[in-house]
Amino acid sequence: MVDIATRVYNHKWKIDPIVRSLIDTDFYKLLMCQSVYRNKPDTTVAFSLINRSKDIRLAEMVDEGELREQLDHVRSLSLSRGESTWMRGNMFYGKRQMFRSDFMEWFENLRLPAYHLEKHDGQYELSFEGSWPEVMLWEIPALAILMELRSRAVINSMKKFELQVLYARAMTKLWEKIKRLQPLEGLKVADFGTRRRHSYLWQDWCVQAMMEGLGDKFPGTSNCHIAMQRDLEAVGTNAHELPMVYSALANTDEELAQAPYDVLRDWQDEHDGNLRIILPDTYGTKGFLDRAPDWLAGWTGIRIDSGDPATGAETAIDWWLSKGEDPTQKLVIFSDGLDTDKIIELHQQFAGRVRTSFGWGTLLTNDFRGLTDGDSLAPFSLVCKANSANGKPTVKLSDNPNKAMGPDEEIARYKRVFGVGVQEKMDVLV
Repeated sequence: MVDIATRVYNHKWKIDPIVRSLIDTDFYKLLMCQSVYRNKPDTTVAFSLINRSKDIRLAEMVDEGELREQLDHVRSLSLSRGESTWMRGNMFYGKRQMFRSDFMEWFENLRLPAYHLEKHDGQYELSFEGSWPEVMLWEIPALAILMELRSRAVINSMKKFELQVLYARAMTKLWEKIKRLQPLEGLKVADFGTRRRHSYLWQDWCVQAMMEGLGDKFPGTSNCHIAMQRDLEAVGTNAHELPMVYSALANTDEELAQAPYDVLRDWQDEHDGNLRIILPDTYGTKGFLDRAPDWLAGWTGIRIDSGDPATGAETAIDWWLSKGEDPTQKLVIFSDGLDTDKIIELHQQFAGRVRTSFGWGTLLTNDFRGLTDGDSLAPFSLVCKANSANGKPTVKLSDNPNKAMGPDEEIARYKRVFGVGVQEKMDVLV
């Protein structure tokens, strides 16, 4: 077990690059990358970093030279032989050779493309533009780098015993959460915390704590590198990026209305079983399900990632019933801003009605709230999203209008096309 406090104090992080590998990323990114490589390889996409927590003035906290050093380090990375062997030969979701040979040959030769970095009004403007399969792999490393550099900026002034106490308190805090989850029968809760983790070392510690504390209730981690190192299942399916880009490429309102289903038709061609999970909230869950083709009702489950989670699950249950499906055989994955209280509440509320699983993110791998003066290590909301495809803007509506993205006129158009009515605003915690 790594003594994190001592490592931080003795080395000031110099021996620890923030991103250690091209597979120090979320599993769903690699699955989506293969799908994009197969279906839309020539699409040009731009991504940009968005700090929703404007009070965290990253450009005033994080040294630009350090940021560039970490970004440049990621550009120097390539897939190692062991990592390639793990991807080619490992079993994922019960299937061998999940990643096809042509994709693996491409990935083994990949170096991430250039980035663009500027400062504006106390924030970093970090963006990436190029071939979709290449630039999409910047999202998770970019977020992990900014989050950890902010953590380092706060911790750098702490002395040895202060650091030991900080991490001891953080460990105790997480272990108390785990103890509360232990009695829940049938619980499944995975680590989804890569993108906004406190640090790589801390995420790895959290994963080991979950392994010991929850046993079979902990099905795995979204982080491929940690999954490989700890001999765990790598978990994850797909994200909003796919329908956002497919929709931006649509030429007419009719094509736009069909785009989210085109994504899932392409996905169905490649995956089955527990990888057939619908993410319905990109342009409003209810409208998505109301217009969904019948074949989607046969999919394994749904992931709820915005809005009120209980409402989203009830909407899914009603939809399955209307399609003649048995909800007790379906899987609902909750993944938005979860912490222990909400996990317990939702697990108990839907026990026996659906199968539930939880993707525990930022408040698993970065909950240092209340542990420093001024709450200087509290997590904040940082995202990196596709903002254009072939020069056309992308849009995300979400079930929470506070998560909406895109030009105002395009948001209005998408609301009209997808029949999105009045939505309830909810705080975006992380």
